[in-house]
This record gives sequence, C-alpha cells and structure tokens, in this order.
Amino acid sequence: MRASILLASALGASVFAAPASPTFNPDAASPGGLDSVAEYFNMLATKVQESRNMAAAPVCDLSKAQQPIAAPTPLPPPTAGLVLKHVAIGRGTQNYTCDVKNATAIPVANGALATLYNASCIASTYPDLLNTLPKVALQFNLTDAPKMAPSNLVVSGIHYFTTATTPFFNLDTAASKLGQAQCAKNASVSAPANAPKGQAGEAAVPWLKLMTKSGATGDLQEVYRLETAGGSAPATCAGMPAAFEVQYSAQYWFYESLPKKA
Repeated sequence: MRASILLASALGASVFAAPASPTFNPDAASPGGLDSVAEYFNMLATKVQESRNMAAAPVCDLSKAQQPIAAPTPLPPPTAGLVLKHVAIGRGTQNYTCDVKNATAIPVANGALATLYNASCIASTYPDLLNTLPKVALQFNLTDAPKMAPSNLVVSGIHYFTTATTPFFNLDTAASKLGQAQCAKNASVSAPANAPKGQAGEAAVPWLKLMTKSGATGDLQEVYRLETAGGSAPATCAGMPAAFEVQYSAQYWFYESLPKKA
C-alpha cells in the first residue's frame, strides 16, 4: 500500500485511481498494440517496486523534465530564458478533406481536435513512463470519460484549430488557469522511423515547434508536439470520403516566459 501511495503522489494522484470506463480497441492494426499496454503496466509495476525503497515520494519538479529529442534531426530548442510550464498528453484526431472526384488527389490537412491530459508530474519524475503514453493511449477508443485510459490522467485543456492552419490551445480549466494561445508553426521534423503507428497502421504525424501569437495568456510562448503516434492521412484520396478523421496521440510541452520583475 505504501508504494502505491508514494507513486500516486508522484504522478499527481492519477495513476492508481480506477480507470473511467476505458475501452480497449482489440481491432487496432497498430503493431504491438496489446504489447504496448502490457509494457506500460509492467513499467508501472516496476515503479511501484522502486518506490518501496524511497524515503519520500518524488517531487513534481518540472525543471528536471527533459524533452525527447527527434532523431536524426532535432527540433530547435526552446528559446533561452523560457521555462517549462506544463506537459500534456493529447488524444484525439487529425482531420483531413479530400477531392472525392480525384482519386489521385492528396488529402488536405484540416486541423485537429484533441483533449489534453495533465502529465507534468510524470514528465518530471518518470520520463520513460511518459514516453510510452502516446502509444498506449492510442490503443483505447475515444470516449467522453473525464480521464485518460489507462493512466487516468485528468484533463488539463483542449486543442483545436481556429482556422485550417491555426492551432489553438486552451489550458484554462476549472482546476487551473494555465493560459490560452493561438499558435503558428515554427519548425517541423518527421517523426522517428520507429514512431508508433495508428489504429489502422497510419504513420505518425511530424514533431513540431509552435510559437504563440499575440493575445496569448498565461505567459505562454512556445509549444512542442513530440512523441507522436498515428494521425497521418493516406497517400491519396482513393476510396476516402470528402472529410475524415485519423486518430492520434502526442506529447505537448508548453513553455512560458518568466514574469518581469517590478
């Protein structure tokens, strides 16, 4: 019991609560989907065992969190002077449109819609566990549950697009006011070759660095989309409807500027 209490504290009291009606998708074609879920729970069990030897619960300190690095080409680093404010797991859909009269047409990106789940304490304490979560989250169907299966992370915001090319992040929830921001893409690199496939075998969408636009609140300055899983459209519109969604998951890292001293 002591180990469970310690780890629950380290992960923001979220991991050991009973999952809110998770719906595992056994028909997902993503390679190793079931194995990834098993790997997650095995890793979690190891953390519990390790915590038995701790004198105190790990501290949720975002200054200790280290961004994953895209290989072989990394994204530009956060601007000097910015500090990490929040880490979230995004789970939702990448959206596309197609010219149904032209089977050889390339699908056009039409934004995304995702729920953001608070993973800040996991990022600062157990980065290996964090990096499994996008792949694991993708093995569960989207529901209206207020927590993310199977880790049961609580909602910290929502991500959507205000135009086809303008991503928006709202981190102002009933529990906390972390800010809101429209963003513009600053840099993009392909996801690593071994990035997790989607539920139907789709490739992972690229990793991104975004810059906030004028009007952002909460001192938000930069946002990174990392460790993506799934989300890519097919190569052509053959057999596709005029509009469709592709399920995806990713890590989102939010950076803020420090308030100016008076």
